Amino acid sequence: MTQARPTPSPAPSMRPAITARLQAETGLDEDVLQELVQRLYKKVRHDPDLGPIFAARIKDWEPHLERMTAFWSSVALMTGRYHGAPVPKHVGLPISWDHFERWLSLFRETAHEVCPSNGANHVIERAERIARSLNMAVQDAAGSGPPRLV
Repeated sequence: MTQARPTPSPAPSMRPAITARLQAETGLDEDVLQELVQRLYKKVRHDPDLGPIFAARIKDWEPHLERMTAFWSSVALMTGRYHGAPVPKHVGLPISWDHFERWLSLFRETAHEVCPSNGANHVIERAERIARSLNMAVQDAAGSGPPRLV
């Protein structure tokens, strides 16, 4: 008679330890990231170039801001809170690298206002990488050839 083997328990997640380490190194936490997102998108909404693009697509800002906070929590602290696909949301938008650069300018400014120095550097580096990646996807989808990276 063959006995069934017990199902092995899943390995413990490393995520909490990674998140705790990143919080200690950067000074970032959920409250700081929420403030970053709230302030950033307040500026974006009032920006003459970016505001109309967002206004045409986002009618209810609270769910969007909650998604963006979850996104930055996942990106900056590896929390795994965000479950989405940013590329499809950006493909097809009437945007160019100039729009990404303007968004990055507002992001850098806001990060330095809200985050501790190490945290600002941490999120800015990630924001720059994400902007370049999204720009490439948008330009590729538009068939406009290689993106202009600055």
